[in-house]
Amino acid sequence: MKIFFIYIDPGNGSYLVQMIIAGVLAGLFYFKNLWWKIKSFFTKKKEETTDND
Repeated sequence: MKIFFIYIDPGNGSYLVQMIIAGVLAGLFYFKNLWWKIKSFFTKKKEETTDND
């Protein structure tokens, strides 16, 4: 059985953490906008027309 020692450089580790955080935030932003579009589709208010004649 071979044992592999994997070394993660501090620069690479911080880059990996940054990519994970960015991915989570991008996903949250995407689903927030998607939910807003779905919600606004079903809750559109009818425009009131007023005659000023």
